[in-house]
Amino acid sequence: MFIKNLDHVFPMSIETLREEINKVDAHIIRLIAQRQELAGKIAQVKIHRGIPIHDKPRTSKVLENVFNLAVESKIDPVAVQKIFEILISMSEDRQRGFSGDGNLP
Repeated sequence: MFIKNLDHVFPMSIETLREEINKVDAHIIRLIAQRQELAGKIAQVKIHRGIPIHDKPRTSKVLENVFNLAVESKIDPVAVQKIFEILISMSEDRQRGFSGDGNLP
């Protein structure tokens, strides 16, 4: 059995595709940094208003929202929720840092 040349089906090389993934990865990192910056601003509001760092209703709402967005985008919603659980944890750690309770720079 011979494997046919599939260059017409997959015109981009694997190297080019990987370069595109690297660009997407870099964009994701910039977005995470932006999210962390916003978490710092939220921390300032929470500190000023005496609001606790952890907001269970907000966390639930975010996780439900990203689950639904993942379903709409036809990607694994459970995996997306896990990613956002990590992002939320990072945000809360950042906020604790602003309140003097964290260990982040």
